[in-house]
Amino acid sequence: MCGIAGWLDEAVDMKEKDKELRAMSECLRRRGPDEHGEYVKRHAALLHRRLSVIDPQNGQQPMSTLYDGEKYTIVYNGELYNTKELREELHQAGFGFGTHSDTEVLLKAYCYYKEDCAVKLNGIYAFAVLEECSGRLFLCRDRVGVKPLFYHAYRDGIVFGSEIKAILNSGIIEPRIGEEGLYELFFLGPARTPGNGIFKGINELLPGEYAVFEDGRLTKHRYSRLTAHPHEDDEKQTIEKTRYLLTDAIQRQLVSDVPMCFFLSGGLDSSLICQTASNSEKYSHSSIDTYSVEYAENQQYFQRSLFQPNADYEYIGMMVQSTGSRHHEIVLDNEKVLDALYPSVEARDLPGYVDIDSSLLLFCREIKKRFTVALSGECADELFGGYPWYHNRDILFEDCFPWSREQDIRRQVLKKGLLPRGEEYVRQRYLDTLKEADSLPEDSKVDKRMREMFALNYYWFMQCLLERKDRCSMRSGLEVRVPFCDYRLVDYAYNMPWELKAYGGREKGIVRKAFEDILPREIVYRKKSPYPKTHHPVYMKLCAEKVNNILSDPTRRINSLIDPDGVREIIEHPDSLRSPWYGQLMKAPQILAYLIETDYWLEKYHVEIEL
Repeated sequence: MCGIAGWLDEAVDMKEKDKELRAMSECLRRRGPDEHGEYVKRHAALLHRRLSVIDPQNGQQPMSTLYDGEKYTIVYNGELYNTKELREELHQAGFGFGTHSDTEVLLKAYCYYKEDCAVKLNGIYAFAVLEECSGRLFLCRDRVGVKPLFYHAYRDGIVFGSEIKAILNSGIIEPRIGEEGLYELFFLGPARTPGNGIFKGINELLPGEYAVFEDGRLTKHRYSRLTAHPHEDDEKQTIEKTRYLLTDAIQRQLVSDVPMCFFLSGGLDSSLICQTASNSEKYSHSSIDTYSVEYAENQQYFQRSLFQPNADYEYIGMMVQSTGSRHHEIVLDNEKVLDALYPSVEARDLPGYVDIDSSLLLFCREIKKRFTVALSGECADELFGGYPWYHNRDILFEDCFPWSREQDIRRQVLKKGLLPRGEEYVRQRYLDTLKEADSLPEDSKVDKRMREMFALNYYWFMQCLLERKDRCSMRSGLEVRVPFCDYRLVDYAYNMPWELKAYGGREKGIVRKAFEDILPREIVYRKKSPYPKTHHPVYMKLCAEKVNNILSDPTRRINSLIDPDGVREIIEHPDSLRSPWYGQLMKAPQILAYLIETDYWLEKYHVEIEL
């Protein structure tokens, strides 16, 4: 994985923008600590920060090639998992290769197929290709949205980057937020509307979208989206194909020229990835390395709930024994988790998933000391109905986002009369997403709603988790791969009837059935439990102290937006909340942490609020 950025403008001499280009590149150093490169012409610049994973000796970027009278130059962040097949296809078309890097394969695929190369790719990626003679720029993001690509398009120019900070460092745009951005932060956050960069003028390519910047204009095209088609496999075939697709995705992602490890929570998703890897030919003569995360004294304060029925440590040992892995447990200090809220904001360039982010950031920092690549079990719940809202019919058919069903707590923290259309804004985003849920005329009421629920989770909840995973891991130069995000598996899951997906009446039932013969029975039938969070009361105490300090400082920008009495009500009565702020984990301590992050973001980024 890497960090990429670029700037095109016919009215700007890039040779005179050396300071800005250096700042854009430098701010992405953490994503690519191994090498940096640049390609600067009079009106165009491409920048690259490299994390060496495949062919470290020969995969330097920007990478250029000549084809049919044109010079093509690429900057690329990601991994292709069908490199071998694509290379052979291009070889048959007459292309030769001087490296075994996927970068060269991707560049030559674009030379030959142009925009149509996107539909041939299996992987996680964001890349840009400049055609030097024509001045044409092609931007592309992977189908599922694992890798980010932000941009700011303006008259006759465009600046883009893997992270928002690269665009801000160009100096071409100021850090401003308007009413729409505030609706995003306070009524949808830590999620955000697909494509919305929160800052005024900053957007992001959608999953499965490419764009062409030519003659001063940007045009965009969706090359991949959720599409309904009949599921023609019977029960036995569905079980077999689910196993094949996921096993193939895992095995494809074991390719690496640098050390690799595996996240292990003791849950179904990470366990089957670890067991499949351990059983693979690659590890036939060695053991895999696994990592888990825990919080200091968490066992003492853990509380069972509907969303978190049991603790991970009860199951991790079973999988360590089953895989024979070398296991490493990272225990996080609660004060450090709080302190890491600040760098996690800098990683996202936005307020985020608070201690769920900061703990992952600390976790990845420890893993990076020994490894450069890891595999993780994200996104199984979104694809295969793992969350409680898929199975509780009262919640399932509620006409709203299931992870943020009420706006009362969000309204409570805001100044009275501020953002009056918040509920309306959320409602419209919800309705817009339902339009993305392609369906078939013969779908039952349940199957149609399950497609809608899939789309809601896919475009919102899952994107929030993928953004978290990318920023928090890449800030330490750790590449994390997510086999469940293979687009073939996404398509198969979207079109699988609910009675098969929930095989045996269980969340992720089809996945349990497909892998039941290689996992301990206790793992196969374990009740789903989310990413671990701290339950220690000291975390709440520390967050409350920070927020009280913010409220007492009239110079803080956030105090023009929030109601101190509403916030103090959360501090004084943390157990009175009827539902979380977002998802399953953001309760009173996390709401306070979100305000801490928002305050820090407004000050650190010198955000100008325009209302």
